[in-house]
Parts: sequence; C-alpha cells; structure tokens
Amino acid sequence: MSARKIFVTNALPYANGDIHLGHLVGYVQADIWVRYQRMRGNMVHYVCADDTHGAPIMLRAEKEGITPEQLIARAHASHSRDFADFLVEFDNYHSTHSDENRAYAEDIYGKLKAAGFIETRSIEQFYDPVKLMFLPDRFIKGECPKCGAKDQYGDNCEVCGAAYAPTELKNPYSAVSGAKPELRNSEHYFFRLSDPKAVAFLREWTQGVNADGSPRMPPEASNKMREWIGSEGENKLSDWDISRDAPYFGFEIPDAPGKYFYVWLDAPIGYLASFRNYADRVGGVEVTDYTDPDKAAALGTEMVHFIGKDILYFHALFWPAMLKFAGYRTPTFLNVNGFLTVDGAKMSKSRGTFITARSYLDLGLNPEWLRYYFAAKLNANIEDLDLSLDDFVAKVNSDLVGKFVNIASRCAGFIAKRFDGKLGESDVTALDAFSAESLDAVSKAYNDRDYSVALREVMRLADAANVYVNDEKPWELAKDPAQSERLHRVCSTALNQFRALAIMLKPVLPGLAAQVESFLCVPAFAWTDLFRPLPAGHVIDAYKHLMTRIERKQIDALIDANKESLEAPVAAAAPAKQEAKAVAKPEKAAEASAEDAASPISIDDFMKVDLRVAKIVAAEHVEGAAKLLRLQLDIGEEKPRQVFAGIKSAYDPATLVGRLTVMVANLAPRKMKFGMSEGMVLAAADEAGEVPGIFLMSPDVGAEPGMRVR
Repeated sequence: MSARKIFVTNALPYANGDIHLGHLVGYVQADIWVRYQRMRGNMVHYVCADDTHGAPIMLRAEKEGITPEQLIARAHASHSRDFADFLVEFDNYHSTHSDENRAYAEDIYGKLKAAGFIETRSIEQFYDPVKLMFLPDRFIKGECPKCGAKDQYGDNCEVCGAAYAPTELKNPYSAVSGAKPELRNSEHYFFRLSDPKAVAFLREWTQGVNADGSPRMPPEASNKMREWIGSEGENKLSDWDISRDAPYFGFEIPDAPGKYFYVWLDAPIGYLASFRNYADRVGGVEVTDYTDPDKAAALGTEMVHFIGKDILYFHALFWPAMLKFAGYRTPTFLNVNGFLTVDGAKMSKSRGTFITARSYLDLGLNPEWLRYYFAAKLNANIEDLDLSLDDFVAKVNSDLVGKFVNIASRCAGFIAKRFDGKLGESDVTALDAFSAESLDAVSKAYNDRDYSVALREVMRLADAANVYVNDEKPWELAKDPAQSERLHRVCSTALNQFRALAIMLKPVLPGLAAQVESFLCVPAFAWTDLFRPLPAGHVIDAYKHLMTRIERKQIDALIDANKESLEAPVAAAAPAKQEAKAVAKPEKAAEASAEDAASPISIDDFMKVDLRVAKIVAAEHVEGAAKLLRLQLDIGEEKPRQVFAGIKSAYDPATLVGRLTVMVANLAPRKMKFGMSEGMVLAAADEAGEVPGIFLMSPDVGAEPGMRVR
C-alpha cells in the first residue's frame, strides 16, 4: 500500500491574545494524528499561522501605542513558543500578514470575480460617530433578530447560530465607543454564495463523500449544513460581504482604494500561504500537488483541516465554495472539536480556570500530562471536553505513572545490575497478549481520531503487563541465585512490553517516548517496531526516572495563578480567531437555571431516578415523525428497550449504533402513536430549543451497559 500524502492544518489562532488550554484541545488533537500518520510512514505537511487582520488588531495596537505589525509580531513569538512547549510540532508556523497570503487572496478574489461570483452593491452600514469609522460586524452588538438573545455580534448569533446582516440587530450599539451607531451608505463587495451554482455545489459537497467513499466531515456537521443550506429546492444562504472600509488592518482589494478584504476571506487562505512559505523554504515540495484539483485527484493527496465547532460555518460553506469556484481543490476532511470546560463549567477568570498555556508551563506542570488527559477524552464526534481537575490528577497518576512507567521502574534495574544491561530471551506467551488484533485496534482508533478508544486499549495492555510482573515477582526472583535465568527472562519480557506501550503512546507523549528511545538505545520508534521485539543480547542504558506524579497542590497553584476578579465569568473559546468574543448563555436557559437552583431537591428525591448506562444497539428514523428517532437500548436486561428520542435534527441514526448514553430506566412506559417508549435518554439543550444543536449525554470510557449512574 502506497504512503498517503496529507496536507494538514489547524485553525489559525487570532493574534490578539494568549493561547489558553481551550485552544490547545484542537492543536493537540491534530498533532497526535499527524505524529501517528508519520509513524505509519505517511507523508504529512503540517502547517498553521497566526490570523492577524481585522479591526480588533488595529484597535488594540492603537490602544497600546504600537503598530499592528509590532502587535502581531509579539503574538507570533508568544504563540510559537507555547505550541512548541506543548510539543505541537508544526512544519511551518506563519502569518496571514504575508506576501504569500496577499498573493493567494488576490488570485482567489480575481478568479471569483472573473467567474461572476463577486458583485458590488451599496449598503447601509453602521458608522460610529464618536470613533469616526464604519463598524465591522464584530464591533456592533445588540439583540439577535431571530431569537432575541442580548449582546450578540453583528454577523451571527452565538446562541441560536443564526447568520444575519448587522442592520438586522435590534437595539444596536458600538462595541468600540458605546455610542449608538448611525446608518450610512457604503459600496461593498459580495461573494455570491446564494448563486444557484454555489448552493447546488455546497448541498452536494456537505452531504456527499470523497472519491474513495470517505466522509468530508462528521455526520453532526453534515446535519447542521443541511439545516443551514435548506433541503432540495430551497435556499437559505445569503451573499457574503467580503469587504470592509478603511481604516482597517488587512489587504486592500485590488482596484478598490479604501476597501479591504474582510479578515474571514484571507484567514483560511492563510493555510495555503503557510504551505507555500514552507515549500519555498525547504524545497522539494510541490504545493499544487495538494491545491490543484486535477493533480490532487491524480495523486490522491489529501487536505485535512482541524477546526473548532464555532467556525464550522466558515469552513463548511464559505471556504469550500471559494476554493471550488476559484479553481482550487476542496478539503478532504473537516475534523471538528468542541469547546473545553473545566470542572463541568465554562472557563472562568474569576474561578481561575481560564488557564493560559504559559501559566501552566511556568508553574512546572508537564505538558504531556495534559496531552494525555485530552487524548483520553477525545473522539471523532463534535463533543465538548471537560477538564475535571481531580480526575486529571487521578488519571495521569494512575495510567502514566502507576501503570506505564511502573513497568520499567520495577524491572530495568535488574537488567543493569545483574546482566550488564543486556536483555535476555522473552516469554512468547506474555508478548502474545499484545496481539495483532489489539495493535490493529489501536492503530484504527488513532487513524479515526478516536483517541479515547486507542488509549483505553493501550491501558488494558498495560494492565496485562503489570499482571505479568506482579505474578512473576522479579523482586522475589532476585533473592534466589538459582532463579537468575528466570529473572532475566521476566525483566526482558516486561521491558519489551513496556517498549510496545511506549510505541503506541508516542503520538500522544512524544517527549516521554524520546526518553524511552534513549533508555532502550533504539532509533526513533516507527509503528512497524511493534511487531519486532528487542532480541536477546540487546544492550540498554541505565534507567532514569521518566515521569513524576501530579500533586493536587500544583493544580491549586495553577488556579490561583489564573484568578482574576471579574464581574462575570468569561466563556471558553474554541481554537480559532475569537475577536474578543465570549459565548453568551441563553437568557431563558439562565432563567431556568436560576429557577432550578431556587427549588432544590433532596438526595432521596434524586435517588428515585434510576439512571443507567445504555448502549444503542439499533437506531432508525420513524416514518411520519418530524423529530423522533427509534432507539433500541441495551441496559443489561434480557432484551433491549425501545425508546423514542427527539434527536432527529442532530444525529444520523447510523452514527449512533454502538454508542453509550444515559437513560432514565424507571420512567413509566408511554404509549405513543409510533409504539411504546420504555424510557428516556438524556441530552443537553436549551429549554426553549435556542441552543444550536442537541447533545446526547455520553458516559466516560470504561462504562458498561446497565451500570447505575449515581
């Protein structure tokens, strides 16, 4: 099988703030996948860049008394250092304020214009009479015209997900000066996203598959695109305003003095610009192999984007349409991650849980602790990830120190002291526990970005290795000179098991893997090394301690270091340009929360609800039902239960089969027109249905059908 050729990008962090732990979820996820692909012998070009344009950059630089160029240079140095220290290893980390990006932006714009996808029209636009500038969408705030949520930005609502024009906001105000903006006319440039050709292309692209049958995005994303585009015969898409008026920090539109490309036009183009900069710098890489549709199809190259769910709209609609009609290839896959919460809540400066990457590192916390914890909870679904701080301490100490490192620490010393550092023969039966089936399962899970499954299997194998060491008791064998040969075999076997675990953990823990490679005196691990144990006579180095345990006091110090007195918590941001935004909580959801808090229940009331872990063994559409899916749920009983769930808008039934969820098992059966419903599954959504999407509850890895949730 020939090696894959993959162009991988991460969402571009905005050059207006520090990298924090919420950002790192998507970057760690991508870096793990890239490292795994390279261990398999595949060719991967992994790039990123700072997103540097827009009014927020201009205004912040003005406030600090420096130029925008100075501001973004400072951010570039900070971001580069943070990513490197968290072992996120880009081939190139560039900037959208670059010659390469300007060239690509002008080329794509010119081709879209020639193809009839650009038009100009005079629009009414908000103008700040105090600041003397037209206001970018993100600097106009008001009430959403669709759901009424307050303090929403001028381009889209973060509560209901609606996109709209700034002039549609109710009770608008300037986020720059606070003044009531005035409406003035201005000539603007639009990308005709509503053109029937664009709509037809996007409907096929978002719902279809690649030439090899692989999906282009997770099913939840495809479902959301269907909702945003509309069904066959309708069109919900609006033309996209791609220009901004001076003053603005960005690229001026060719032949349009005083008009600038909107930051979201040139931001994703930054992927191509960073790749071009890398190719020119290293040589031997042909960018058009990955960007030209004909060459890409002939060579089978891939283009994979790792993004946060908050920028799905731009990457699944605007970006592929821009590429398609400018004659470029479109992405192969959009991997979409959710937000990060800490201890079940949004990241908060007042609680000290809005944690910057630099503060984590400055306090001496091991970045691989966090990489491992994120990986142990990441899967291929668009799900938020919770950093439970107590669980973080317990899981890292248990898995990495108590299970993995423990194997080497208990056996390596005997090899050095008794056998001159030379390995002996290994027990074949013990190594057989690392079967080809298990190794293939780990490999598949990594490739599918289902890291929680991969690490669950790795830790199962670590448990088997520890059982072997516990049963053989090398510390007891060492007391009897007659058992010297057995001691040699047992310790050699355990170290080969340890080596195999290190190989499988290398995508997640590259720094620790490098230490193991040095200790075992072997070249950099490749995935094929899993099938070749170290032979008898191989000489290893003296063992040095590999990893310390996390202490809770370190976490407390981290929280204290990040506390800031605020009137309200700041929401966690996904890994992308944030332009000073915070995720607003729906008013009605807030009211419901306050009402619930005012009416507490007793523990006895709670214990009356029988919550069980349930495995979805079958899922299907219900004919004639607009919102329902029919689920068959295994909760450890003789036969599955039938439950009707109103989650049709959020989930493709095929993607639910095999998934674990939580159900109310002692709810009285309810006769419906479609059949008997024998329980209820748990899902998160706003009471009024204003939150964009429905989110099915899922237990952590290791849970089994029938387990009681307490």
